[in-house]
Amino acid sequence: MADKIELEIVTPKGRALQASVDEVTAPSVQGEFGVLPGHLPVVAALRTGLVTYRIGSETKKVAVAQGFAEAGQDKLLILAEDFADRASIDPVIVRKELTEVEAKLDKVLSVIETTAETDAEKKALIERENWLAAQLELHGDPPPATLRPFEEWGPPPAPIQEEEDGKPGSEDLPSGSP
Repeated sequence: MADKIELEIVTPKGRALQASVDEVTAPSVQGEFGVLPGHLPVVAALRTGLVTYRIGSETKKVAVAQGFAEAGQDKLLILAEDFADRASIDPVIVRKELTEVEAKLDKVLSVIETTAETDAEKKALIERENWLAAQLELHGDPPPATLRPFEEWGPPPAPIQEEEDGKPGSEDLPSGSP
């Protein structure tokens, strides 16, 4: 079993990060997942978010856009649409662009009749909004959370809560009902 994980993040522009790390946490479409040395092989679809990795006692974070990850016993390869580290982010520019994207998105969302073109524009604007929000989160100044119900990779569904008697949803029944 290996003692380290070789982390590699690649974008269309080339290799963005290569490091020998002790552990990694990445954002998948089903929630975050962690990789330690000796991890079983897995392939996961990634959503835009933060990748956290630890080298010794030092923890570092980077932002990645949507993509894919392939983990093995001693390697994690992340193929992402975009990459940013904290030093490369200018929060003033990112906030300005986020304001512009949100204004465009509000305009597109106000359209009652949608077409394939408006749906594609919505998707592109939401992806950009998520990327800008991830950069601000990495910088330490995250925007307020936004829920987009038509987003392809939205948050995972909430677990079903069961009552003590084991019947799901019985809390919604009026008293006296079976």
